Amino acid sequence: MCGLLGAITRERAAAALCGPLEDAATLMRHRGPDDPGVWHDEDVAFAFNRLSIIDVDHSHQPLRWGPPQAPERYALIFNGEIYNYRQLREQLAAEHDAVFSTHGDGEAIVAAWHYWGADALPKLRGMFAFAIWDTAERELVLARDPFGIKPLFYAAGSEALVFGSEKKSVAALAQSAGFGLELDRRALAHYLALQYVPEPESLHREVRRLESGTHAIMRPGEEPRFGRHFRPDFSAPGAKDPAAEILSALEDSVAAHMVSDPDITVGAFLSGGVDSTAIAALAMRHNPNLMTFTTGFSREGYSEIDVAAESARAIGAKHIVKVVEEDEFIAALPEIVWYLDDPVADPALVPLYFLAKEARKHVKVVLSGEGADELFGGYTIYREPLSLRPLTGLPAPVRLGLRRLSAKIPDGVRGKGLLWRGSMTLEERYYGNARNFGDDELRALIPWRGADGAPSQSTTGWGHTDVTASVYAQSEGWDPVARMQHLDLFTWLRGDILVKADKMTMANSLELRVPFLDPEVFAVATRLRRQDKIHDGTTKFALRQALAEVVPAHVLHRAKLGFPVPIRVWLASGQLSEFVRDQFEMSQAGHLVDLGFARSLLARHQAGEGDHSRKIWTVLVFVLWHAIFVEGRITPAIPEPHYPVRI
Repeated sequence: MCGLLGAITRERAAAALCGPLEDAATLMRHRGPDDPGVWHDEDVAFAFNRLSIIDVDHSHQPLRWGPPQAPERYALIFNGEIYNYRQLREQLAAEHDAVFSTHGDGEAIVAAWHYWGADALPKLRGMFAFAIWDTAERELVLARDPFGIKPLFYAAGSEALVFGSEKKSVAALAQSAGFGLELDRRALAHYLALQYVPEPESLHREVRRLESGTHAIMRPGEEPRFGRHFRPDFSAPGAKDPAAEILSALEDSVAAHMVSDPDITVGAFLSGGVDSTAIAALAMRHNPNLMTFTTGFSREGYSEIDVAAESARAIGAKHIVKVVEEDEFIAALPEIVWYLDDPVADPALVPLYFLAKEARKHVKVVLSGEGADELFGGYTIYREPLSLRPLTGLPAPVRLGLRRLSAKIPDGVRGKGLLWRGSMTLEERYYGNARNFGDDELRALIPWRGADGAPSQSTTGWGHTDVTASVYAQSEGWDPVARMQHLDLFTWLRGDILVKADKMTMANSLELRVPFLDPEVFAVATRLRRQDKIHDGTTKFALRQALAEVVPAHVLHRAKLGFPVPIRVWLASGQLSEFVRDQFEMSQAGHLVDLGFARSLLARHQAGEGDHSRKIWTVLVFVLWHAIFVEGRITPAIPEPHYPVRI
């Protein structure tokens, strides 16, 4: 796990960017405090911050490799881990007489690209974002793993294209190269609707994200040529023995994800749910001294500490707990938003930050359970297609009548929501697990003006369907639950879940690995029938069957909470409500969000007129982001990372 940064220039001007490159790379030194490195030629400049996990004493980056006749033809910077690198090295040596001078996974990537080209990418079992420069062909390759576990931003200007692991570094280098940066209001509207900025957007129009499962190839002065090497398909169920296949694939994946140098310690995050407990229990088979970590709050009802501790005792793990108090929660918010780069309005990322900070005192790598819900049908909303079937099967005119009827029913009356959602198509009603500000509320919240100065009454191009329509088009004809899973892979998972996992662990120089998001595990998941996912109201049905002998009984059928956060009660009365009120008053972002409307939400929440906590939180995170990255009103105190190479 590391941080990479680079640029390809139009007029062989890479040397002139080396100073700004090194300065920009220091902004993400937390991603790799062990071993910095820089390299350049006439066209390309690379910088790297390494978090050393595999082949610690060698495999320095930027890494040079080439075939015997041109041993330094390629230069590589690579963020991630390739878990099958030993097998790839053996195959490349046997088939092509490839020669390696290190014992790491970086050379396997470069050699695979040299001999197999883009066909190498599906062979890489792991998480990755990398750049390869071919000094012979003068060609740059950027690539990202199938699920988007590792980030890769880029910005293209008239004189250069810059790219890197963190947006703040890319933006700083882009500005040094003469780029202007403009806030993207369309991306802001998407954030307000979804609680994250969806790929490939960022909140700056000029900075984009290379999408998950894609790669780009370019030459100096030319436009990138994009390709997709991962196309998920849930359309052909056919698992013969789902539970057995799941367990076999997951056991193999966890074993692969334990790889590291002998003196690098691997631990595991542990909540009260089945996913993280399964990963920790399987990891214990490879490390009997496994350490597990959990977090929670002292407020009753907002902690899974007791359940996680019971699970740790049941599997025999050494367990460490971090309790987060309201004052430290608030104090850390500006720093957390700085690490995020773009706002993500998921309160769970705050306890995750503290959890990673605590874990980094003891280990350098942790395993976690992200991805299980998307692959195996873990969200309760996946039960909705079955519950709504009596309504969604009605003719369109009848459903339109139901929608009109639901609009006349007062809010809070039982059945109103059922009628409303049942009157809609799947594409209209489902846009992921975070459904935040709707179209009407967006019109109230964003005070943007039309050409005549009047408030804009249209959010065309700004709503959720603008993001989801192309994804739904890829799953036409599939089972509704499979379509929801497919949508979440391309929206919620890579926009929220994996962003917060990467950013909060990397903020603490901690590598996080996700064994559920493995090609072999995913292949089994795509073969499951609907009843293997949702059965008699039980989510992740086949996965729970597979883990019956692995996970303690008190967890196996327990509903997942993750790391619940008490923002609802804290915003009603407490230090957090005062902090939010102050930030709304001081903010200079009133031309982008109607802060009066936001304050009214806070007042209504405090008066007990509904739960508006998630919407308030969404505005708060954006206001903090604007104060840090636009106004300069807030300058978080970012600590210098000081960690041993081995732990």
